[in-house]
Amino acid sequence: MSLREPDIQNLYPAEPSAGLPLRLHVMTKRAQFLAASRAPRQATPGFVLQSRKRDDGDDVRVGYTCSKKVGNAVARNRAKRRLRALARAVLPEAASPGMDYVLIGRSGVSATRDFAQMEHDLRRALVNLAP
Repeated sequence: MSLREPDIQNLYPAEPSAGLPLRLHVMTKRAQFLAASRAPRQATPGFVLQSRKRDDGDDVRVGYTCSKKVGNAVARNRAKRRLRALARAVLPEAASPGMDYVLIGRSGVSATRDFAQMEHDLRRALVNLAP
């Protein structure tokens, strides 16, 4: 008996439609992060959100970054894990199609701030940065 991985392509629609959540794609290329760094940003107590409108599709791309100011590798990884969980919880319903978002961790706060407060901060930042 062999174990098969589920077909992930069929879990999400190819095109977002009314009422269905958007697909999130993780940004991996440095050029994508650099393009987002030139875009508008919104600072919140727990993180900084950068937002950039793209012309190449309706999917939402999201990236996460934490500098060494956040702390050692353990602290940075914890902060990024929380930012990823935050994005998975909020962005599928609240993000605008065709956008790039970068969540930047803040020193000493991203890993310890109350998660419900961070969700509220992200929703408010998305409204402020809406195209």
